[in-house]
Amino acid sequence: MATQVMNLLMEALGQLRVQSTPKRVRALIGDAVAADTTHPMLVWEPGRGVPYYAVPVDDLRVQLIPTEDDRNTATADAQQDDGGGGVKFVPPGNFRGHTTDGVEMTVVGLGPNLPGAAFLPLDIDLAGYAILDFDAFDAWLEEDEAIIGHPRDPFHRIDVRRSSRHVKVSLDGVVLADSTRPQLVFETPLPVRYYLPTEDVRVGLVGPSATSSACAYKGIASYFTAQLPDREVPDIAWSYLSPLPDAIDLRGLMCFYNERVDIELDGQPLEQAVTRWS
Repeated sequence: MATQVMNLLMEALGQLRVQSTPKRVRALIGDAVAADTTHPMLVWEPGRGVPYYAVPVDDLRVQLIPTEDDRNTATADAQQDDGGGGVKFVPPGNFRGHTTDGVEMTVVGLGPNLPGAAFLPLDIDLAGYAILDFDAFDAWLEEDEAIIGHPRDPFHRIDVRRSSRHVKVSLDGVVLADSTRPQLVFETPLPVRYYLPTEDVRVGLVGPSATSSACAYKGIASYFTAQLPDREVPDIAWSYLSPLPDAIDLRGLMCFYNERVDIELDGQPLEQAVTRWS
């Protein structure tokens, strides 16, 4: 009997996963190196869609002390339903919503203390390792290249494909964009995203707004507000103004949330996607 790979991926979200990597990884506080290792592990706690780096405690150049408000348990309260068949996930950036047993640690020794920025999991496969909060450190290097957002997932793929399919984007009956020259982005496990030339956007867009987000694969996204006849819809679209090299074809294109607008593809309405951005 055949099994869909996506089903296996969703099942895996509910498990603690680890993967070694041969990269040299460094975490910085200011200009000072807080961790420097050639034996990092990628770790996905149950319910986390993106990995964090775990480094050998012996490769830390900071001290770890128990956090005073240590939660020390796998907390289901930190997880939320993503609408995808009962699988739970932890929102990105919620590092301290740990879903595996362990002890929270405070990083000390290089400037202000960083409460809860390290986590010592109790799993035997991670003995002697500390999982580090990506956002708590000022910079991360893989070899000599800076990375943003979170460590890249070696099992995560993004394909950008130029297309001539007809894409129409509407909201409340108002056509926001109409294009036959989209760039289609196929990214595991997200819905297809449709990036459109700004010349094909019909509605007035105001921005960029104060909202931004960091994608480890595409770069820093700037968000835009749509001006409808009777209201404004904030942060309904985004653009990568200076994308990373892997997404250079998306420079300056606009993408609308599938979850919040109506999209027709070649004249056929698409079912509105349900994700954590819905």
